[in-house]
Amino acid sequence: MSEQSVSTLQIDNARTRVSESRFAPGAATGHHRHEHDYVVVPLTTGRLKLVEPDGSESFAELTAGVPYFRKAGVEHNVINANGFEFVFVEIEFK
Repeated sequence: MSEQSVSTLQIDNARTRVSESRFAPGAATGHHRHEHDYVVVPLTTGRLKLVEPDGSESFAELTAGVPYFRKAGVEHNVINANGFEFVFVEIEFK
C-alpha cells in the first residue's frame, strides 16, 4: 500500500473550501469522489497518475501556477508519479 498524501484545510466556510495537498513520491489520495466543482492550483511542476474507478490509468502533466477546473462528480485516485514532493492547492465551490 502506498503512503497517503497529506491534506491541510486552510479555509472552510459556507461557500468555499480550500486545502493544500502534499504528496511524497508515490503517495496517493486514495479513491475519492469530488462532491463539488473545484479548481486545482499546482505549486509544483510535475506528473500525477490518475486511476479511474474501472482501474484505467492516465497521467496529468501539471505546471506550477497553472490552474485547472473540474465539475463535481470526478472520481479517481491521484498518485505522485515524481521522485520529489508534489504540492497543490484545491479550491472547492460549495
